[in-house]
Amino acid sequence: MPLPKQEPQQQNRTKVVRIIARLNVGGPAIHVILLSAGLNPARYETVLVKGMESETEGDMMALAQERGVKPLLIEKLGRELNPIGDLSTLWHLITLLRRECPQIVHTHTAKAGTLGRIAARLAGVPIVIHTFHGHVLSGYFGPLKTWVFTVIERILARWTDTIIAVSDTCRNDLLKLGIGNEGKIVTIPLGLELDRFPQKVPSLAGRLRERFSIPTDVPIVSHVARMVPIKRHDILLRAIPKVWQRMPQVRFLLVGDGETRPQIEQLVQELQLDDRLILTGFIQEQELIYADTDLLVLTSDNEGLPVAVIESLASGKPVVSTCVGGVPELIQDGINGFLVPPGNPDKLAETLLKALQDMNRLHEMGRKGQQTILEHYSSTRLIRDIDTLYQRLLSRGQ
Repeated sequence: MPLPKQEPQQQNRTKVVRIIARLNVGGPAIHVILLSAGLNPARYETVLVKGMESETEGDMMALAQERGVKPLLIEKLGRELNPIGDLSTLWHLITLLRRECPQIVHTHTAKAGTLGRIAARLAGVPIVIHTFHGHVLSGYFGPLKTWVFTVIERILARWTDTIIAVSDTCRNDLLKLGIGNEGKIVTIPLGLELDRFPQKVPSLAGRLRERFSIPTDVPIVSHVARMVPIKRHDILLRAIPKVWQRMPQVRFLLVGDGETRPQIEQLVQELQLDDRLILTGFIQEQELIYADTDLLVLTSDNEGLPVAVIESLASGKPVVSTCVGGVPELIQDGINGFLVPPGNPDKLAETLLKALQDMNRLHEMGRKGQQTILEHYSSTRLIRDIDTLYQRLLSRGQ
């Protein structure tokens, strides 16, 4: 990978190299783009490094371009493990870091966190930080592979100055797994650009219904997530017929795309789910989704702090979600949504019916907690928290 010419560093600015495996559709990509663009340019110079996204998962490059963020590409930094390719990537990262001479390397996602932290230490970077946007140490792999990755994370934690968890639940999970310690792991929740949801959502009402020919008096339940195994679309698909037995008018939208789409489409056929279930693919304008959604549903086996839940609540729309990861920090059961156990289609169907049977109460639930979400999960708060952390770590070395 040819390295760009290094421009002279403005005096007194802190250089940060931020490393992520790929800018695929999802919370981590939004997070790093907003941080790269939002940190005060008078105090920070940020270089964002990423790998290549796969063809099926989409990317957030439109957001990066909109925010003026131009990532450097190391192609094999992407998701798939490849021993030879990963060694080459490690060498590229070491070379880049020695050239850029950052004061801070901040890594995001598992593979980038592994290679990026090793490269940072070998390149002599003074401060190394890693953010866990959730973790892959539960629900992703078999016992042996999970144990190996846990041991690797324990070792990497020793080489990391600060570990950030996006939820208290994630932080507690890491501590229980022996990754880091109380003094090393801090919780800094996601921060998103949320003001646009209450501003734009009301004016978009009816557009999604028109696109998919859904009558105005028909409830819409949307599932917004990448189509990957951990999101467990199959749980929702198996719950839908149980909902239709009592409320046949409900429409379900699966918003997103990804590697498990063929299996999802096959299960849709096997269960003989009709045109009341719509696979929409990716929808770039998220406000359009929530404008006509009455209820968001999430069926994951594992989560960090899911963006779709935050965006839905910011739009004033309640959520039914599995009680995993940081979700309980967002949803107060019975107040702004409902929590259900993972992997249980019967309980999910029962809860969806409970929510949909009183639409007035449902809309009132959506309004409750909206302001709290807007205050506590804004990008302004995130940037302030990260700036405070960086300055604290930088002051230690003075």
